[in-house]
Amino acid sequence: MSGGIARASRALALAGGAVLVAVAVLTLVSVLLRWLTSQPVRGDVELVSLGAGVAVFGFFAHGTFARANIIVDSVTTWLPRRANELLDAFWSLAWAATIALLAWRGAVGAKEALRDHSLTMGMLGVPIFWAVGFGALCFAVTALAALLWAGRLLRGRA
Repeated sequence: MSGGIARASRALALAGGAVLVAVAVLTLVSVLLRWLTSQPVRGDVELVSLGAGVAVFGFFAHGTFARANIIVDSVTTWLPRRANELLDAFWSLAWAATIALLAWRGAVGAKEALRDHSLTMGMLGVPIFWAVGFGALCFAVTALAALLWAGRLLRGRA
């Protein structure tokens, strides 16, 4: 499939991958500095934790759009193809509803984190509203991707 949701899911996955590469480089630099100077990058654990979470958010939509999530079909392999498509559509709708709820609550959380000036609890005290907001955006795109698949499966176009 193509379109805006496909482009958005790819862009978010690329952003997540870029953050993951940055986290890996930060980790490498911190370990080297610890080895050479006995002093790691200040706040490295805090930044790696934040970056890893942001990276994972970025991959949800693409995984859903590409149908690359784990699918257990050992119980339904004997069913006709159309029955499996309908079951997959049901679970895509369930996934869309669940992830849309997370997107909504994530958006509320980002707004509150911005209002309250919430910071990470480490030594750097990085504002967290942007990470929570990015997660909410990723969840929203994921829900749309799941809805697209549900519609496609319901129409028998898998």
